[in-house]
Amino acid sequence: MTVLPMFPLGSALLPGERLPLHVFEPRFQALVRDCLTATEGPVFGTVLIARGNEVGGGDVRNDVGTAVRIVSHIGIGDGRYALECVGEERIRIARWLGDDPYPNAEIESWPVDASGRVSEAQLQHLTDKITELYILLTRIRELRDDPPPAPPRMYDVLEQPGDHLYALAAWVPMGAADKFAVLGADHADDRHRALADAIDNAREIAEFRLSGRR
Repeated sequence: MTVLPMFPLGSALLPGERLPLHVFEPRFQALVRDCLTATEGPVFGTVLIARGNEVGGGDVRNDVGTAVRIVSHIGIGDGRYALECVGEERIRIARWLGDDPYPNAEIESWPVDASGRVSEAQLQHLTDKITELYILLTRIRELRDDPPPAPPRMYDVLEQPGDHLYALAAWVPMGAADKFAVLGADHADDRHRALADAIDNAREIAEFRLSGRR
């Protein structure tokens, strides 16, 4: 069983997703220092906080998360760090080990194997739904004189390593609950359904915003 330092957050992180972090709490400053000198590399885990806050501890945490690698770091004074990180693989928490000086947990890898990935037809279905969503987002941007967002292309998604659904999910503006549903879905059909629901939720929000501008 692998032990990882853990950084609970108010949002879920998908494998392959970028994660910028401003580390200012002393306990997490210690976590970063230990990660940067670890022989196995600058890796920690993150999970979505189920109840509570990021700052101060005492939170209740979910038991599915993501292993995260620090790809760059800058000290910004007073022990604080600006980090650029990327999610690597999905993990499950086997046991929390306490929070002294920062959270640690025994974790097990929970990757998506090739047989458990969504099909190309499912990816195309999701890409079509995202394209429809981006039509609405473009209308909102035009009303604010902002440059329109570009929707994903299947080629862009299939060129990404790892699970292609996670690469596609990165194009969807979604809340923590929707993202955690995608991350924690056990089977390919469940992941497809979770992302489709997240797209529908984002579309409802976009339609509501547009309705208020008419």
